[in-house]
Amino acid sequence: MEEGVKFDFVITSLQAIDYAAGSNAVNLAYEFARKHRVLYVNYPADRLTVLRHRKDPGIRKRINVIRGKEDSLVKVRENLWTLYPKTTLESISQIGSKLVFDFLNKINGRRLASEIGKAVHTLGFSNVIIFCDSDMFRSFYLKDLLQPVKFIYYSRDNMIAVDWWKKQGVRIEAALIKKADLAVANSVFLAKYCKKFNHDSYYVGQGCDVTAFDSKLIKNPPPAEIHDIRKPIIGYIGVLYKLRLDIEVLLFIARQRPDWSVVLIGPEDDAFKNSELHFLPNVYFLGSKPPSTLPSYLASFDVAVNPQILNEVTIGNYPRKIDEYLAMGKPTVATLTEAMSVFKDFVYLANSKEEYLDLVGLALKENTKEKEIARENFARSHTWEANANEIYKASGL
Repeated sequence: MEEGVKFDFVITSLQAIDYAAGSNAVNLAYEFARKHRVLYVNYPADRLTVLRHRKDPGIRKRINVIRGKEDSLVKVRENLWTLYPKTTLESISQIGSKLVFDFLNKINGRRLASEIGKAVHTLGFSNVIIFCDSDMFRSFYLKDLLQPVKFIYYSRDNMIAVDWWKKQGVRIEAALIKKADLAVANSVFLAKYCKKFNHDSYYVGQGCDVTAFDSKLIKNPPPAEIHDIRKPIIGYIGVLYKLRLDIEVLLFIARQRPDWSVVLIGPEDDAFKNSELHFLPNVYFLGSKPPSTLPSYLASFDVAVNPQILNEVTIGNYPRKIDEYLAMGKPTVATLTEAMSVFKDFVYLANSKEEYLDLVGLALKENTKEKEIARENFARSHTWEANANEIYKASGL
């Protein structure tokens, strides 16, 4: 990035800045704000959502802003503001007709652009860069209407693999990537996807805050419920959903090695709740845990696993949990995907349940202190600062 040159970022996203689970766009907003001014645009509500979820705190906030009861533009910290647009959009996502969808989407785009334009003027922004975090519908016309210095499309999930997006998203996302000045992605798979429509598409990595996942910070004994579980412990932390995890891999490991304990931490969907895993004596479901306690549980694992199932939704995902596993120095076995190629020197990658079993055994056998330190250093290189710098580099800033 050219020294001394300042840009003003406008970030549009599928998630609000106060989204409880956090998001890449929010983390990047804070990182961009270290060097530039940033306006984070919270998504406006659409009419059907307002009707159906009027009591939701987020919707109440937007209604109050429209009624003038709360401020639309709020300073979050130095160089960072958030905007709640004073408008309601038409509900169009599931409209089948291309003509009707495009007509209403253009109306929505003008409403959103008008609100962003007012905020940009109030803040005195210039050299504006729009960073669109997969917000393919609402942001489709922002480049045309606001004429930014650059329009960057950010792909961090294979959105069009999800049924909700497929009706119009397959067409719209491709068109938006094509007209963007460049596209950046957090996985190799998604960067290649973007490159189909825009040759200026780049893999920029993934930021991750792993400061809490540090074995040196674990001073207390492990939580009581995991302390007495027989070693070795093969563990997983995250959502236990059939859409994302391969139940058969976990069943195979538990059945083949009854002398190993399989520990699963996280919320379950019905498929997991009704699976045979609950009837195996060496499988332990510990439920959801407060985020602050997860490093203590992870510290008790002998091998961490991510038995991701391969489908359209998961194949391009960058699994942030892998960085957390590695930051604790844990031997890790994960499903081989194109997105996982960046981890190949630090993670055992499996193609089948049989390979999972063999690689978990190998991970247990050949772990060393030197390997643990190498894993930790690799994970700690994936900072939000490094992620932002890759975006700056790709953008020619």
